[in-house]
Amino acid sequence: MSQPKIIAYMKPVCGWSNGVRAIFAKYGLEYEDRDIINDADNYREMVQKTRQPYQPCVQIADVMLADVSGEEVETYLVEEGIVRSSTAETDVPTDQACESHGPSAVNIGLPSR
Repeated sequence: MSQPKIIAYMKPVCGWSNGVRAIFAKYGLEYEDRDIINDADNYREMVQKTRQPYQPCVQIADVMLADVSGEEVETYLVEEGIVRSSTAETDVPTDQACESHGPSAVNIGLPSR
């Protein structure tokens, strides 16, 4: 089975985004990483496609997973038969924000996730 096209709309530095990246690395999946912080067009495209402002958002073929964790992406990939479940460890948590994204995180115009 060939890998579907994957586009990930994420922040360059973010616990949630790094968790999604870790899942792609765990399964050796190729994907396009679209920076929503340094490229306003990517952010607008994400919001247009998902109708919401939260990230990470992952498009797998024609399916959009909005505001997801790495664990949620992994569950989708396994359930859809895109990958076989693996117990391999990732180098970062796949389901949490960065330490700086706690309740006191400063909002710079984008949601903290």
